[in-house]
Amino acid sequence: MAKDIICGMYVDEKRAKFKVERGGVIYYFCSKSCLDTFLKPEIEFKRTKYLTIFGFTLGSFIVFFEYFYKLDLIIPNLLLLFLLATPVQFIAGFRFYQGLLDAIKSKQANMDSLIAIGTSAAWIYSTIVTFQSLNFLPQILPYTGVYYTESSLIISFILLGTLMEHMVKNRAYEALRKLYEIQPSKARVIKNGNEVELPVEKIEVGDIVIVKPGEKIPVDGIVIEGFSSVDQSPITGESIPVEKNVGDVVISGSINKNGYLKIKATKVGEETTVSQIIKIVEEAILSKVPIQRLADKISSYFVPIVVSVAISSFIIWYFVFNLPFGIAFITLISVLIIACPCALGIATPAAIMIGAGKGAKNGILIKSGEFLEKLSKIDIVVFDKTGTLTKGELKVTDVIPSKNYTTLDVISYASIAEKLSEHPIAKAILREAYEKGIKIEDPDYFQNLPGLGVFAKYKGNEILVGKKDLMVKNNININDLLDSLEKLQQEGKVTLVVSVNKEPVGIISLFDTIREEAYITIESLKKMGIKTIMLTGDNYKSASYVAKSLGIEEVLSDVLPHEKYKVIENLRKKGKRVAMVGDGINDAPALAASDVGIAIGSGTDIAKETGGVILITNNLKLVPKAIELSKLTIKKVKQNLFWAFFYNVTLIPIAAGILYPNFGILLNPIFAAIAMASSSTTVVLNSMLLNRYE
Repeated sequence: MAKDIICGMYVDEKRAKFKVERGGVIYYFCSKSCLDTFLKPEIEFKRTKYLTIFGFTLGSFIVFFEYFYKLDLIIPNLLLLFLLATPVQFIAGFRFYQGLLDAIKSKQANMDSLIAIGTSAAWIYSTIVTFQSLNFLPQILPYTGVYYTESSLIISFILLGTLMEHMVKNRAYEALRKLYEIQPSKARVIKNGNEVELPVEKIEVGDIVIVKPGEKIPVDGIVIEGFSSVDQSPITGESIPVEKNVGDVVISGSINKNGYLKIKATKVGEETTVSQIIKIVEEAILSKVPIQRLADKISSYFVPIVVSVAISSFIIWYFVFNLPFGIAFITLISVLIIACPCALGIATPAAIMIGAGKGAKNGILIKSGEFLEKLSKIDIVVFDKTGTLTKGELKVTDVIPSKNYTTLDVISYASIAEKLSEHPIAKAILREAYEKGIKIEDPDYFQNLPGLGVFAKYKGNEILVGKKDLMVKNNININDLLDSLEKLQQEGKVTLVVSVNKEPVGIISLFDTIREEAYITIESLKKMGIKTIMLTGDNYKSASYVAKSLGIEEVLSDVLPHEKYKVIENLRKKGKRVAMVGDGINDAPALAASDVGIAIGSGTDIAKETGGVILITNNLKLVPKAIELSKLTIKKVKQNLFWAFFYNVTLIPIAAGILYPNFGILLNPIFAAIAMASSSTTVVLNSMLLNRYE
């Protein structure tokens, strides 16, 4: 069964009455209402396109007959112009009258008000003059020419700007639509021991799903059988397929490349990663950044002020300076048209739409425009250590054998002693033995020595593996190993001594491995002028070794989980703008306390995250990439707002006629409309440059 992407319900493809094909994909809908909602942006885009063409077509005829070839054959030329201009005014321009009516009802002026008032003034004046010339009306207004060209082309140019806005919105929502498309409609499920094919909406948590090579994974789940490479690029942006083995997590919508997988479903339906991503991106697109609220506030005062300036300019030129009616009237119309804050209205949404979509494509989910703006201003990034800068698992880094022993001897004896232990250190040693091809024998006797190590017997040999204190306690002479032990401990590594029958065999050291991408991440942040701090509950030696290796400037160690948020609060009290990078669950208080919490490696737990920014994978390189994207997006927002204000502030005085007394320059309302449409087009095209970001 297919999913209705509007309401989320599932629809039987065979019985579906409402469906539509777009881009080679068939979309099914549960009702006509959902189908209409899906088609509404497309219909609106087509309608705007046709109205724009309609307006420019009739407008070009009006220009021709008004300025180049005055036709007075069958009907008078002015009447012909009236007949051509009226459909443009009330068919192409109908939306502006709807907007004006909404403004009156809500008692709040909007941008449509200026367009409707300005073009109506031009059309009404021209209509009165036309019917005066035909003696259908008494001489109420002086004849200074007609403004049918102005009213028609103003509407056409503004519709052209609106058309550009629709193009940006359609591209943004097209990216969301593609996310819906990556989910399969059916899946193979084991029921009562048999393999059956079911619609994905009927899969329940705990069901066992089979995914064959080349198929899409239908649910979030855990691999319980099989091995394969999985292409997660549609979800995480990772270009290289990820190997998946038993116990690994898989994400819905990713593609099984070459192996057979049996998966236990952990999240289905609206709880899947894809559904959560779509929800977050939609919310981000609809949200407002703080800078936009200022623009909105200015816009609310802007329209009434502009109407006042327009009326005042007319009164001053006509009644005070006694200029001809036509000149005064042109200033009124020009001010109303040039000041329309359309560009101001799309300055922020246009950039946010594209920025949020680009982030999602790269595995970066930004929850709202507010977090996007805050992220762009960050000057300190605080990193958790374990599981963030490091992989969160111990690995054997050094093996130093004593005289008469080899590296393999040290690992072999240690693995026998540790085989029955559940400690992370034991697992790391056993993993090292497996990798070196060592057969691990079972001990004859095993004893855990809390805080010290382990003791085991094997074929009459007594094996001790543990701290230096364990060797001292058992009177084992390790003087030859002390220098090596000291050196390894200075590096913050966990050090263990292995002895057999009271004789030291060698040293094993372990360390939580630093992530490969952590080096380039810290380097990138430094180049951006951002300070880095490590905040960890680990000991100072271990933490400082990692920090020194990575080039992190400041280390705060031995900090308990519930104390981390206080550290973040103190940094913010000093006026610092702080981003905290952590695992999103254990570091939740610190993430919440920061200006922007960045939760990494969220995988399928997106909904649980405290962070304002969520990185789906553990790739730390996405941290500077997210900051860079936010800076670029907010930069576009500011550029857009500048252009929007620049057009208005610069051209309103010119439209009002300030240059006319000294220079004889008067702005024709047509050029006012072109300038206003240009401001919207500039904002849209500038925002679309974000598409080049990779």
